[in-house]
Order: sequence, then C-alpha cells, then structure tokens
Amino acid sequence: MEVYLVGGAVRDQLLGKAVHEKDYVVVGATPAEMLAQGYRQVGKDFPVFLHPESNEEYALARTERKSGRGYTGFAVDADPSVTLEDDLLRRDLTINAIAQDLDGQLIDPYNGLQDIESRTLRHVSPAFVEDPLRILRVARFAARFAKDGFQVAPETMQLMQQMSAAGELTELANERVWHETVKALRTASPATYFVVLAKASALAPWFVELEDELTQEIVLQRLSDFPSDKPELAFALWQGELTESQVTECCERLRVPTEWRQLGRLACRWHAAKHELTNGETLHDCLNQADCWRRSERFAKLTIIWQHQGLEEQDARRLKRAYEAAQAVNAKELIHAASAEGQTLAGPAIGQAVQRARAAAITAALA
Repeated sequence: MEVYLVGGAVRDQLLGKAVHEKDYVVVGATPAEMLAQGYRQVGKDFPVFLHPESNEEYALARTERKSGRGYTGFAVDADPSVTLEDDLLRRDLTINAIAQDLDGQLIDPYNGLQDIESRTLRHVSPAFVEDPLRILRVARFAARFAKDGFQVAPETMQLMQQMSAAGELTELANERVWHETVKALRTASPATYFVVLAKASALAPWFVELEDELTQEIVLQRLSDFPSDKPELAFALWQGELTESQVTECCERLRVPTEWRQLGRLACRWHAAKHELTNGETLHDCLNQADCWRRSERFAKLTIIWQHQGLEEQDARRLKRAYEAAQAVNAKELIHAASAEGQTLAGPAIGQAVQRARAAAITAALA
C-alpha cells in the first residue's frame, strides 16, 4: 500500500500558499484493508476514508469511465491495480495532477510543474470534455489565481468552447453551479470567473443576464476590486445591475439562499435611488423594506454595496448617522413620554409612534 499527497495541497505548497486541507491517494489497497487499519469509510459513490486520528481524507486510487451524460455519468473503478498515474490522469488540470510521496518526492507525469512555472491552466487529457463542471472549475481557478498571473491554455479554452456549444452545461445541477460560483465570488478576482466563462461562450444557460455586453461590462467593473471575504455582497453587486425580474429569475435558476437573494433584490431595488437616500423619507422607506431595525448588519452590508455602486463616502457617513439616530428610538421611552402628557400608547399605536419618531430622527440627522 502506497500513500501520496495529491491535488490542491501539493499545488498550493508549490505556489507558496497556505495549505488548508490535505487529500491523499492510496495505491494498492482494498476497502477491507483500509477498514482493518481503522479508517472510516465516508464515500458512497467511490471509496473515500477518513484517517482514524487526523480525519484527513484518503481515497483509493481510481479511474473514471464515461457512462452517461453530464457530470454524474461516470463508472468508477477503484481496483488495487489502478496506478497513481491512472488516478492523476482523470484530474482536470495539470497543476492539480501532481503527487508527493511521504518522503517529499514529487511525481509529475503530466507536466504540472512546468505549467505552474509558466502560470498555465491546462487540461490533463482529452477526457476533460467528459465533465461539463470542469468549465466552471477552470473559470474558478482562473479567478483564484488571476493575481498570480495564471491564464487558460488556448487548447483548453477551445475544449471549453466546444463543450459549451454542445450544450453540456445544461446537464449540471443547480446546486453544483451555485457551489462553484460562490467559490469564485470568494476569490481575489471574481470578475475573472465571468470573463473566462464569457470567452468560453459558457454564460448560458446559467448566467444569461450577463450575455448583454453593457450589463456584463458594468458587473465586471463592480467586481474587479471587491474584497473576497464578502461573497454575498459581491453577489448583491452583480444583481444590482439587473432588473428586478432578472434578479428573481437568476436567483430561482441558481437556487440562491434566502439571505443572498434578499440582498440581491435590495441592491437592485435601491441602486437607481441610492443618491436619493439622503432624503429622510426615502431612507426611512428603504430601512423599513430592508428590515434594518431588527437586522443592523444588513444596513452595514447595504452601505458597502451602495459605496461600490457610486455612493460618496461623505453621504455614506450621513446615512450611518441617520440610521444610528433612528435606531436609538425607544418604544418604552415613547410610552412614558405619552403617559406624562396624559395620553396612552397601546397596541398598533406604539408601532406607529416608533415609525414617526424614527422618521423624525432620520430627517433631523440628515438636515
């Protein structure tokens, strides 16, 4: 039984980047042998095991043979006779097809080291075309490593274009497309994800709104310098350039989570009116619609979105002061004040009084 470190851990190590997860391939073993050594099996479709102490993933070396359409149409063979080279051959990119043995020796049968040196994203074999998800993965890796100077190899881009033209992307599940897209939005260059997909003619059927050249240009500009630790806001910026009906359709198509969907709708709804937010009534309406009274973090998120959409820094500070003044309105204090004047506030009247007080506080703060 031979064990090798593979995939992203080897790649990132060679690029001088932090390694967060380690995956191993085991050659020459059976599931029974792995279980006998205390490993816990977790893979349903193919044998993947967790180390009894580190909980790191150890997968039996395997091959994959195309047996149907889409990214799930594969027959897996994890026989002990499968070699390391066989296992690495099924991987998407050469930079992900480098292994390292336990002595630190690199095994690089498909010239991944050369492509790391030349900053090239290149497919390992013609079998690349068998999995349409790889189009999105290549675009994501291009986004992740854009600032390192990586480019998609022309021959790989040609295969991606052929796959797109053949309609292979329609075979993908919504969840997988969304998963890859979120990962791309977390990178240092999310705009590159869409640039590569556009070049591969792969915006349809999942990102059809970006096929409009003007919309695409603005979205790419918005995302070009957006911080990678706020992917939900990057998504909202993207949605902010669409119509409300397009936002609804896009979110349904990608099965976007509720919080992200709501942020996208708000970014879209208030994009055109962002410069009117320094009007007290307009800001009050916006804060009510966004439920910012109960969810203070949402106001902070919207402010970041508005600033990336063009709201001036001084106006952002004014909005923050107005919001904080309105947030300070206290229902109990209003009830006591009314009581001191011989009036009674109860039931719906309390909420109405709070709304009036908030509106007044906003108007005063913006004056």
